[in-house]
Amino acid sequence: MQAMGRLAARTSADAVSLVEQVHRAVAARAFSSAAPASRPVRVLHDGIATGVYAAVRGAGLVTVLAAGELVGAAARWAPKTAPTPRSNLALAVLNATVGDELAHQASLLAIPMALRRDRVDVAPRRPALEVAFPEASSKVALFVHGLGETEESWRLHADRQGPGIESTYGSRLAQDFGYTPVYVRYNTGLHISENGRHLTALLDKAVGAWPVPVTEIIVVGHSMGGLVARSACHYAQERHHSWVSKVRHVFYLGCPHLGAGLERWVSALSSVLGRLDESRPLASILDRRSAGIKDLGAGHLLDEHWHPDTNATSPGRGVPLIPWATHYSVSATVTTSRRNPLGRLVGDLLVHPASARGGTRRDGSMPFPARYVRHFGGMHHFESAEPPLRLRGAAPLARCRIRYAGDTTPPGVSRC
Repeated sequence: MQAMGRLAARTSADAVSLVEQVHRAVAARAFSSAAPASRPVRVLHDGIATGVYAAVRGAGLVTVLAAGELVGAAARWAPKTAPTPRSNLALAVLNATVGDELAHQASLLAIPMALRRDRVDVAPRRPALEVAFPEASSKVALFVHGLGETEESWRLHADRQGPGIESTYGSRLAQDFGYTPVYVRYNTGLHISENGRHLTALLDKAVGAWPVPVTEIIVVGHSMGGLVARSACHYAQERHHSWVSKVRHVFYLGCPHLGAGLERWVSALSSVLGRLDESRPLASILDRRSAGIKDLGAGHLLDEHWHPDTNATSPGRGVPLIPWATHYSVSATVTTSRRNPLGRLVGDLLVHPASARGGTRRDGSMPFPARYVRHFGGMHHFESAEPPLRLRGAAPLARCRIRYAGDTTPPGVSRC
């Protein structure tokens, strides 16, 4: 509560400053049309405006900050309550928006990357893993969520099959193939490369401390989660982490390998708004979106892709898919037909099918083999993360065929 109060106080002060900037820009244009006769009035106006905005900003800052501190202090004496799906989601959305700032400020609101079980972080140590995963097997299915999501996003509408019946990707993989589902939660506001480095370090510890020796890993990434998984695999190879050699299959559900069009549109809008003094404050609001959101515009995977001291023009170049695993691309459009003009334009509302498939770029793309590409019509972006339903034809993992190539499993095709 105290951290929320401090964040609200800073947000309130920033909002007043933005209003002040717009006010000054509009006033400057009005006074300039009547200069120099308006100069005395302008001096008086600017002096009064400066004092008023300073007073409003200071009063709001003190009031909101004091309220947050008082509520936080009172909350220490209240009985602790378990986190709820709504509170977890609210925190995830906050981190998606300004998570990089929260992490830089070491705020308690910044989500640390961790394995999760029952809405609680699980330390990557043998005793903690044994308690959290008593059913641990040698085959692990790792789930990496997307922007502004949590580990519970994989349970969205999990009870559609009937009261008391839950069906998720994790539960189906556990029942049908003996995999132990493991879910990751992370701060989606950080750079994708930062989360990639955090993930490879976390998995290096967790796989080494797993209750039984790990022989096979499946990775399922939704949206940004697929990019984080690709980044983690790259850094794992660089650091010679053994866990990456155990990865056999990687599913990319609505993953913007070539970037997300919506983020590019927002970036273009920010550029246009920044050309006028009156609208420049609005552009600054858009520019405050998190580093993770900005990375989605071009699908940045590594530090050198976004770092200002480098000139990387092709995020996909030099980041190949790990060759010993089979990779699957799942895309969607909101229209039933992929050829529908609306579907061609908006895709699944956030990711275009060409980006999900790796497309064909001159500057280095990573296309998937046709037999490992699936497209589903009549679905929006977040539905691809929903659990498979036996009665629903557009359940990605329920209809994708996995061919066990290159591992010790007997030849043949199994249905996942």
